[in-house]
Amino acid sequence: MEQVIVLGTGNAQALNCYNTCFALKEGNEYLLVDTGGGNGILKQLNNQNIPLNQIHHIFITHEHTDHILGIPWMIRFIGALMNQNKYDGNLYVYCHSDLVNTIRTIVELIVQKKFYKFDDRMFLVPLEDGDTKEILGNQITFFDIKSAKAKQYGFSLIQPNSDKITFTGDEPYRNAIQEYVKESTWLFHEAFCLYSQREIFKPYEKYHSTVKDACQLAEELKIPNLLLWHTEDKNILSRKTLYMEEGKQYYSGNLFIPNDGEIINLINQ
Repeated sequence: MEQVIVLGTGNAQALNCYNTCFALKEGNEYLLVDTGGGNGILKQLNNQNIPLNQIHHIFITHEHTDHILGIPWMIRFIGALMNQNKYDGNLYVYCHSDLVNTIRTIVELIVQKKFYKFDDRMFLVPLEDGDTKEILGNQITFFDIKSAKAKQYGFSLIQPNSDKITFTGDEPYRNAIQEYVKESTWLFHEAFCLYSQREIFKPYEKYHSTVKDACQLAEELKIPNLLLWHTEDKNILSRKTLYMEEGKQYYSGNLFIPNDGEIINLINQ
């Protein structure tokens, strides 16, 4: 994958930015990872000039509203393009096997039948822990992050140049997923708030980590590139500066604190 296009960086209650989701670009095609909490996903994609007819692969990590509720809108709009003969090929939606019926039910309840084409040109692809798929020329292994809340999957992606990109979902790293995270070139990790503000935002009660925690982890695992998101948004204008200041105290690698809409090159950092 050449780039990560950051579509959203906020947690479930964010009002000043979109919920955390992103697209990985390979050539002219995209893998969309999560869809945020509603039709805002369409605006975010439009802002980044990502055409819907160049998205043939979507991965949904888990069932929480801020990750899944954009998928009916993606189905609705891609279905319309299919009906207009403006979408070539099929759409594949990947998720853990327990989530397949949830997505199907949500879509069938609220989207007109003429727009969803399950088992025809739209396929819900069930995943089991450790499954590997080739997507856009990259080998992607999906894994259970061992969530303390809803069942959730992350992934490790091996680039053609052997770089490894690992996304651990929206909960902290656990030793149980070490085999997937070790030797990563990039780690995409959540950071709910600053460690210095942990008494304000209570991240540990929500099964989240702080900037300090995530940076200490990446330093310990010797990961050269760390990207943090899924944060609070109470001080969005200063978030990047404040998070960077705290993070660089504990992490010596390349630290990225993106805002919505940022594009980060994944090659030759």
